[in-house]
Amino acid sequence: MKSLRHFVVPALALLALSACQQAASDTAAAASAASVPVTAAGPSDAELLAQGDYLVRIAGCNDCHTPGYAESGGATPREHWLVGSPLGWNGPWGTTYPANLRLKVQDMDEAAWMKYSGELHTRPPMPDFALRTMTESDRRAIYRFIRSLGPAGQAAPAYLPPGQKPQPPYVQWVLPPGPPPQAPAAG
Repeated sequence: MKSLRHFVVPALALLALSACQQAASDTAAAASAASVPVTAAGPSDAELLAQGDYLVRIAGCNDCHTPGYAESGGATPREHWLVGSPLGWNGPWGTTYPANLRLKVQDMDEAAWMKYSGELHTRPPMPDFALRTMTESDRRAIYRFIRSLGPAGQAAPAYLPPGQKPQPPYVQWVLPPGPPPQAPAAG
Protein backbone atom coordinates (compact mmCIF):
# COMPACT_ATOMS: atom_id res chain seq x y z
CA MET A 1 0.00 0.00 0.00
CA LYS A 2 2.82 2.35 0.91
CA SER A 3 4.55 1.70 -2.45
CA LEU A 4 1.34 2.50 -4.33
CA ARG A 5 1.10 5.82 -2.47
CA HIS A 6 4.71 6.61 -3.40
CA PHE A 7 3.75 6.12 -7.04
CA VAL A 8 0.34 7.89 -7.05
CA VAL A 9 1.35 11.08 -5.21
CA PRO A 10 4.27 11.93 -7.51
CA ALA A 11 2.14 11.04 -10.58
CA LEU A 12 -0.63 13.40 -9.45
CA ALA A 13 1.93 16.14 -8.75
CA LEU A 14 3.44 15.67 -12.21
CA LEU A 15 -0.02 15.78 -13.79
CA ALA A 16 -0.87 19.00 -11.92
CA LEU A 17 2.39 20.64 -13.00
CA SER A 18 1.84 19.71 -16.64
CA ALA A 19 -1.67 21.24 -16.50
CA CYS A 20 -0.22 24.48 -15.12
CA GLN A 21 2.45 24.48 -17.81
CA GLN A 22 -0.24 23.95 -20.51
CA ALA A 23 -2.33 26.84 -19.13
CA ALA A 24 0.73 29.12 -19.17
CA SER A 25 1.47 28.02 -22.72
CA ASP A 26 -2.15 28.71 -23.78
CA THR A 27 -2.00 32.16 -22.16
CA ALA A 28 1.27 32.96 -23.93
CA ALA A 29 -0.14 31.78 -27.27
CA ALA A 30 -3.26 33.89 -26.80
CA ALA A 31 -1.18 36.96 -25.92
CA SER A 32 1.02 36.36 -28.96
CA ALA A 33 -2.00 35.98 -31.23
CA ALA A 34 -3.57 39.14 -29.80
CA SER A 35 -0.44 41.15 -30.65
CA VAL A 36 -0.55 40.12 -34.32
CA PRO A 37 -2.43 42.78 -36.27
CA VAL A 38 -5.46 41.41 -38.10
CA THR A 39 -5.80 42.78 -41.61
CA ALA A 40 -8.82 40.95 -42.92
CA ALA A 41 -9.21 42.18 -46.46
CA GLY A 42 -12.69 41.70 -47.84
CA PRO A 43 -13.42 39.45 -50.76
CA SER A 44 -12.03 40.41 -54.16
CA ASP A 45 -14.30 41.64 -56.94
CA ALA A 46 -14.07 38.24 -58.64
CA GLU A 47 -15.05 36.50 -55.39
CA LEU A 48 -18.01 38.87 -54.89
CA LEU A 49 -19.21 38.27 -58.46
CA ALA A 50 -18.96 34.50 -58.03
CA GLN A 51 -20.76 34.70 -54.68
CA GLY A 52 -23.47 36.91 -56.21
CA ASP A 53 -23.97 34.50 -59.11
CA TYR A 54 -24.26 31.61 -56.65
CA LEU A 55 -26.70 33.45 -54.36
CA VAL A 56 -28.95 34.57 -57.21
CA ARG A 57 -29.20 30.95 -58.33
CA ILE A 58 -29.76 29.27 -54.95
CA ALA A 59 -31.95 31.98 -53.40
CA GLY A 60 -34.49 31.58 -56.20
CA CYS A 61 -34.16 35.12 -57.60
CA ASN A 62 -34.27 33.79 -61.15
CA ASP A 63 -37.40 31.75 -60.45
CA CYS A 64 -39.54 34.89 -60.64
CA HIS A 65 -37.27 37.63 -62.03
CA THR A 66 -36.12 35.63 -65.10
CA PRO A 67 -38.81 34.58 -67.58
CA GLY A 68 -38.68 30.85 -68.34
CA TYR A 69 -35.95 30.07 -65.80
CA ALA A 70 -37.92 27.59 -63.69
CA GLU A 71 -39.54 26.02 -66.74
CA SER A 72 -36.10 25.46 -68.32
CA GLY A 73 -34.72 23.86 -65.17
CA GLY A 74 -32.29 26.74 -64.76
CA ALA A 75 -30.94 26.50 -68.31
CA THR A 76 -31.81 30.09 -69.27
CA PRO A 77 -28.69 31.85 -70.59
CA ARG A 78 -27.23 34.39 -68.17
CA GLU A 79 -27.79 37.26 -70.60
CA HIS A 80 -31.55 36.80 -70.03
CA TRP A 81 -31.36 36.70 -66.24
CA LEU A 82 -33.17 39.11 -63.90
CA VAL A 83 -35.01 41.17 -66.54
CA GLY A 84 -38.33 41.00 -64.71
CA SER A 85 -41.46 39.28 -65.86
CA PRO A 86 -44.92 40.11 -67.21
CA LEU A 87 -46.31 37.17 -65.19
CA GLY A 88 -48.47 38.69 -62.47
CA TRP A 89 -49.04 37.26 -59.00
CA ASN A 90 -52.60 38.04 -57.99
CA GLY A 91 -54.03 37.63 -54.49
CA PRO A 92 -55.63 39.61 -51.68
CA TRP A 93 -52.74 42.11 -51.89
CA GLY A 94 -53.52 42.95 -55.55
CA THR A 95 -51.25 41.95 -58.43
CA THR A 96 -47.49 42.20 -58.26
CA TYR A 97 -44.92 41.66 -60.99
CA PRO A 98 -41.29 40.61 -60.57
CA ALA A 99 -39.15 43.73 -61.07
CA ASN A 100 -36.46 44.05 -63.68
CA LEU A 101 -33.54 43.96 -61.26
CA ARG A 102 -31.01 44.81 -63.95
CA LEU A 103 -32.72 48.15 -64.55
CA LYS A 104 -33.44 48.70 -60.84
CA VAL A 105 -29.79 48.49 -59.75
CA GLN A 106 -28.70 50.86 -62.54
CA ASP A 107 -30.47 53.63 -60.64
CA MET A 108 -28.68 52.86 -57.36
CA ASP A 109 -25.16 53.09 -56.11
CA GLU A 110 -23.95 50.37 -53.76
CA ALA A 111 -24.78 52.31 -50.60
CA ALA A 112 -28.35 52.91 -51.81
CA TRP A 113 -28.72 49.18 -52.63
CA MET A 114 -27.45 48.18 -49.19
CA LYS A 115 -30.01 50.45 -47.52
CA TYR A 116 -32.81 49.39 -49.88
CA SER A 117 -32.14 45.65 -49.61
CA GLY A 118 -31.67 45.82 -45.85
CA GLU A 119 -35.05 47.52 -45.31
CA LEU A 120 -37.10 46.03 -48.16
CA HIS A 121 -40.77 45.32 -47.45
CA THR A 122 -42.80 44.35 -50.51
CA ARG A 123 -45.94 42.42 -51.40
CA PRO A 124 -46.13 38.65 -51.96
CA PRO A 125 -44.76 36.48 -53.32
CA MET A 126 -41.39 38.26 -52.94
CA PRO A 127 -39.61 36.77 -49.91
CA ASP A 128 -38.27 40.17 -48.80
CA PHE A 129 -37.56 38.73 -45.35
CA ALA A 130 -34.93 36.46 -46.93
CA LEU A 131 -33.12 39.40 -48.54
CA ARG A 132 -33.28 41.47 -45.35
CA THR A 133 -31.73 38.67 -43.29
CA MET A 134 -28.81 38.09 -45.65
CA THR A 135 -25.43 39.30 -44.53
CA GLU A 136 -24.16 42.61 -45.85
CA SER A 137 -21.53 40.68 -47.77
CA ASP A 138 -24.21 38.56 -49.46
CA ARG A 139 -26.33 41.58 -50.37
CA ARG A 140 -23.24 43.40 -51.68
CA ALA A 141 -22.33 40.34 -53.78
CA ILE A 142 -25.84 40.20 -55.26
CA TYR A 143 -25.67 43.90 -56.13
CA ARG A 144 -22.27 43.59 -57.78
CA PHE A 145 -23.37 40.53 -59.73
CA ILE A 146 -26.58 42.16 -61.02
CA ARG A 147 -24.66 45.33 -61.96
CA SER A 148 -22.12 43.21 -63.84
CA LEU A 149 -24.91 41.88 -66.07
CA GLY A 150 -25.66 45.41 -67.33
CA PRO A 151 -29.04 46.90 -68.16
CA ALA A 152 -31.41 44.82 -70.28
CA GLY A 153 -35.12 44.34 -70.89
CA GLN A 154 -38.03 46.54 -69.97
CA ALA A 155 -39.59 47.60 -66.71
CA ALA A 156 -42.12 45.14 -65.31
CA PRO A 157 -45.82 46.08 -65.40
CA ALA A 158 -46.99 48.33 -62.57
CA TYR A 159 -48.60 46.96 -59.41
CA LEU A 160 -52.39 46.62 -59.52
CA PRO A 161 -54.34 47.18 -56.28
CA PRO A 162 -56.90 44.65 -54.99
CA GLY A 163 -60.07 44.50 -57.06
CA GLN A 164 -58.39 45.32 -60.39
CA LYS A 165 -58.31 42.31 -62.71
CA PRO A 166 -54.90 41.83 -64.31
CA GLN A 167 -54.34 40.98 -67.96
CA PRO A 168 -53.01 37.44 -68.56
CA PRO A 169 -50.63 35.92 -67.84
CA TYR A 170 -51.01 35.83 -64.07
CA VAL A 171 -51.12 33.32 -61.24
CA GLN A 172 -54.23 33.53 -59.08
CA TRP A 173 -53.63 32.77 -55.42
CA VAL A 174 -56.82 31.50 -53.87
CA LEU A 175 -56.29 31.67 -50.15
CA PRO A 176 -58.56 30.54 -47.35
CA PRO A 177 -60.42 33.36 -45.65
CA GLY A 178 -58.69 34.92 -42.70
CA PRO A 179 -59.86 34.42 -39.13
CA PRO A 180 -63.10 36.20 -38.25
CA PRO A 181 -62.72 39.51 -36.44
CA GLN A 182 -62.74 39.16 -32.68
CA ALA A 183 -65.39 40.92 -30.67
CA PRO A 184 -64.09 43.74 -28.48
CA ALA A 185 -63.37 42.71 -24.92
CA ALA A 186 -66.07 43.66 -22.42
CA GLY A 187 -65.20 46.01 -19.67
